[in-house]
Amino acid sequence: MANTRYANQRVGIFIDVQNLYHSARNMYRGRVNYAELMKNLVDGRELIRAIAYVVKSEGTPAEAARPEGARSLSTEASFFEALEKAGLELRMKDLQMWADGTKKADWDVGMAVDAIRMADSLDVVVLVTGDGDFIPLVEFLKWGKGVYVEVAAFGKSASSKLHESADKFTNIETIPKSIIRK
Repeated sequence: MANTRYANQRVGIFIDVQNLYHSARNMYRGRVNYAELMKNLVDGRELIRAIAYVVKSEGTPAEAARPEGARSLSTEASFFEALEKAGLELRMKDLQMWADGTKKADWDVGMAVDAIRMADSLDVVVLVTGDGDFIPLVEFLKWGKGVYVEVAAFGKSASSKLHESADKFTNIETIPKSIIRK
């Protein structure tokens, strides 16, 4: 499929926040500027929905539980609020802790189900992740649903096979102002 963007394309964006957060922190000692990222990914097209998949650490109060007017947000709650201000809808789940002390924070299946569920209402699905586990999703969306699939991730940490499977790959490192260095 040609690498052409049209203003009337209906776009859905699905962001693997854990993947981006750790890549930005470990590679750049920084964080992602989600407002800039969104602006670049939408690129004048019609944004139908933008969903950020986040994991809530134990003990962090949900936004709805915060008293009206309270400003003492935890760092995590402030981060979630910033995502919402950038125009993202949050899908949240609690961090899972196992008896042996290991932690699991994974939205892969939820993100895939949402993308498949919404595919019939979209022309373009943008997956913001470098995780190679999403290759079967990319292939299904392209060949099973007929949507154009873009992947945006940090080029240095993205799966090369995911990069190759997408109709278009955007290296977040090349988007001006997309990384805020600390």
